Amino acid sequence: MSSLETRHVRLPRLAFVVRNLFALFLFGTGIMTMGFGLNGYPVDQTPDEVGRFMIALQATGYLIFWVGLFKTIAGGLMFFPRTAPLAILMSLPYAFNILLYVTLFAHQFLVIGLPDFGACVFLLYCYFDWYRPIFAAQNTSSLPDPMKDANAV
Repeated sequence: MSSLETRHVRLPRLAFVVRNLFALFLFGTGIMTMGFGLNGYPVDQTPDEVGRFMIALQATGYLIFWVGLFKTIAGGLMFFPRTAPLAILMSLPYAFNILLYVTLFAHQFLVIGLPDFGACVFLLYCYFDWYRPIFAAQNTSSLPDPMKDANAV
């Protein structure tokens, strides 16, 4: 039996709902982030620490537009079942970064950051059969033994 035939999605109905909601979130916030990269962050006249951080981030030229484009692409790919496992892996660095950001710095956004990271981890669990070959040991039984050939000479 082919390895493609043994792959399945755990909790398929719940995974479908979470995947589509997460894809909508990534796609929407990706477009918004690209807008911030082009137009700058909207901050008050007296910004709080998060606003100051965003101003400093913009001043460094931190490729905000490209981060938004990457999120938009990952969100778009996540809408299609065939490309969902790749899109979930693409969204993992973003989701982990958001987890660190809301946990260590912007506590008022925990309501958004924790479900964002939770959805990504849940989808990793649901699609783990697609990632299992990454962690599997290579089959070396079909490779010739170089020591055996060296001893034969």
